[in-house]
Amino acid sequence: MADNVYEMFTEYDDVVSVDDVSKMLHLSKVTVYDLLKSGRIHTLKVGKRYIIPKKSIIDFLAA
Repeated sequence: MADNVYEMFTEYDDVVSVDDVSKMLHLSKVTVYDLLKSGRIHTLKVGKRYIIPKKSIIDFLAA
């Protein structure tokens, strides 16, 4: 499954933004922030900015 999901997101960079995740998963930005804050999607937070590896989105979907 992870290979198929990875192929779906080829147009996105290896590091994505909250806006990108919102588009990728068809979720609101509020929901994406909730997923990031809860740790369900692994991320790094630098200041106020989230650094989200595309692999974290793929892992989230595969879980």
